[in-house]
Order: sequence, then structure tokens, then C-alpha cells
Amino acid sequence: MSTSGGQDEQPPSFRESFGDAMRKTGLGQVAPGEVPTGKSLLKAIGGVRGLIESIVPGLAFLVVYSLSGQNLLLSVLIPLALSVIFVVIRLVTKSGPTQALGGIAVLAASAILALITGRAETNFLPGIFFNAGSLAVLLLSIVVRWPLIGVIVGFLTNEGVAWRTSKPKRRVLYLATWLWAALFALRLVVEVPLYLAHEAEWLAGTKLLLGVPLYAGLLWVTWLLVRAVYGRSTASKAE
Repeated sequence: MSTSGGQDEQPPSFRESFGDAMRKTGLGQVAPGEVPTGKSLLKAIGGVRGLIESIVPGLAFLVVYSLSGQNLLLSVLIPLALSVIFVVIRLVTKSGPTQALGGIAVLAASAILALITGRAETNFLPGIFFNAGSLAVLLLSIVVRWPLIGVIVGFLTNEGVAWRTSKPKRRVLYLATWLWAALFALRLVVEVPLYLAHEAEWLAGTKLLLGVPLYAGLLWVTWLLVRAVYGRSTASKAE
């Protein structure tokens, strides 16, 4: 019971919580009608700092593993140490460490698996599971006719599920969801055979290539697709 004359604060609803989470994603960093630029794309993938934090640990594994004669301990601990440094820097500069903390959690789990099994390729198993899970969620959303990109964009634009009544929007949002599903499927098609063949160095290299560059490229394409229909609908309302 409130002891003051004001109203009790209500916990955020699922819609508000989900919308807030989506606004923190790459797609949520830009308005659907905004003209995509290199600067805004860089912002969407976390800026220069986010780019460095995403690429350096994976690159460090590849370099250390190759130059150290495949020393597994060094190969998994050095990337983890770099991620800890990134978090410390964010804490010192008072810039949200959430993304970097997430990176540490993933790297720690990967390192533990690799050290327990004694196999370097196991370091990439969490990433493979993540890709498989993401693909499953995207395909399921298409099967039940609630394409995930449509749900996300609906929350970002505050139109909820109104996009389902617009045929052009539905087509674009289904297409965008299929494209993201294809991204995760491609990663699995490339990485799973390498994992089964115990090719840790190739796994590290392909993960870098299929990681940030492909993610940024697809984010750009999604942005253009969504802008095409939302820009058109905005212009129609203004007439």
C-alpha cells in the first residue's frame, strides 16, 4: 500500500518490456523511415567500440591458436581476458557494459567446454547452438504466420500488429524474416561440417566472415526493405 498521495508504480507490461528490449537491438537503433547511412549502420551494430568488442576476441583466438602451435589454454583464455578488459573499460567510462558482459558469458561457457573436452572446435559449440535456436524460432514464426521481423518492427513503430492488415508490409516483413533465417541456416551449413571435421582454425575464420560483416549487410538490407513500405505508408498519410 502506498504511504504517499501518489499512485503506486506499476511494473512494465510485457509489451513495454519487449518493446524496450527490441529497441536495444540493431534494428531498433534506427527509425523504420530513416534513410540508411554508413554512420547510422555503424551505430546500429554498436559503434566502433561494439565493432571492436565483437571482432577482437574471435580474431585473437584464431591468431593465438595458429601461432602458438594450437595451444588450447592460451587460445581460449586470451580472448576471455580481452573481453574482461572491455568490460572494465566500459565500467570506468560509465558506458553500459551489458553487451560486453554478455560477450564474457558466452566466451566463458565456450572456454569451459573447450577445456573440459580438450577439443578446440568445442569452443564454437555455443555459437552453433545459438544459430540453430535462432533459425528454429524464425522458421516457427513463419509457420504460425507471425514473422518475427514483423513482430519486432510492430513494436518499434508502435503500430502493434496493424502491419498484418497491410499486404505490402506483410510481404516485406515475411521476406525479411526469411532472409534472417537464411543467414542462420548459412552459418550452420558452413560451420557444422567444420565442427564435425575438427577444423578449429577454419571455424574461427568462417565465424569472423559470417559474423559482423554478414550481420551488418543483412541489417542494411532489412532496413531498406522496411523503409520502403513504411516510408510509402507515411507519405500516403501525409497526402
